[in-house]
Amino acid sequence: MAVPKRRTTRSKSAMRRQQHDKVTAPSIVACSNCGEPTVPHRVCPSCGHYKGAQVVAKKTTAAASE
Repeated sequence: MAVPKRRTTRSKSAMRRQQHDKVTAPSIVACSNCGEPTVPHRVCPSCGHYKGAQVVAKKTTAAASE
């Protein structure tokens, strides 16, 4: 059975492991209602629509300022 001749250094171990922990940027799609960029399968933060239906009621700017 094969046995390592030398100990693997911390830097070599870390270089090998870092491939598993890479962070990828989230994919961005345009909202079907307002066109704003959103994350897929989430409610649009700007208009509150999801799959063509109003899910979250958004306050208007006039009502928010009062």
